[in-house]
Amino acid sequence: MRPDVVFNALHGPFGEDGTIQGILEYLEIPYTHSGVLASALAMDKDKAKRVAAAAGIPVAESQAINRFAFPSTHPMKPPYVVKPVREGSSFGVVIVTEEQAHPPQVVSSPEWRYGEEVLVERYVYGRELTCGVMGETALGVTEVVPQGHNFYDYDSKYAAGGSKHVIPAKISPNIYQKIQTLALRAHQAIGCRGVSRSDFRYDDRFSEDGEIIWLEVNTQPGMTPTSLVPEMAGHAGYSFGEFLRWMVEDASCLR
Repeated sequence: MRPDVVFNALHGPFGEDGTIQGILEYLEIPYTHSGVLASALAMDKDKAKRVAAAAGIPVAESQAINRFAFPSTHPMKPPYVVKPVREGSSFGVVIVTEEQAHPPQVVSSPEWRYGEEVLVERYVYGRELTCGVMGETALGVTEVVPQGHNFYDYDSKYAAGGSKHVIPAKISPNIYQKIQTLALRAHQAIGCRGVSRSDFRYDDRFSEDGEIIWLEVNTQPGMTPTSLVPEMAGHAGYSFGEFLRWMVEDASCLR
């Protein structure tokens, strides 16, 4: 069987990191979403942040560390976040608070199964904002409010009732437009195609302008009933069927 188009709805390693994209390029089968280079780059959080920063996108201070060389003292002043460099869906994310005397031991333990390299990143207080991009157009900005969770973890993303989505986000027009601009800039800087979604933290505790920090770009945003980008497309006037049709018609090789 040789399909006309592959609709790529896979997540994580193999499906989202450029591997399946390379196979489809070899087979010359058109596919949706980003190509080999953008998929591999976006999957590497450390390298993607370097590219984003070079494009003028604000990112949090961070450092990549081999988990077997993880120091016995805090690698940066708490609070900070430890996350796998090449994972999705918030797998393996550990938040280290000021009260913790030592770094998380799980990172260097045999139970860790998320790769050898981890990213240690300054914890950014504030609201969770996200913005999708469709082609060369930024969609609406959504605020994600986890329900019963400390942050937007796996259950918040995929379990019914795990999070509340507010679209359009209740922020000033200036911040709203800035988030859209940064999401489109990240999409272009990483080299994404089709649909992507950028995640941000917005700290408005002390002023409305606050601090906006770009966290990452997702080249394969979720397509479940609780997913964000289909909601954004709906807010822009697309039915779910029209949204899927657009992605299929946008499919190609050499992306």
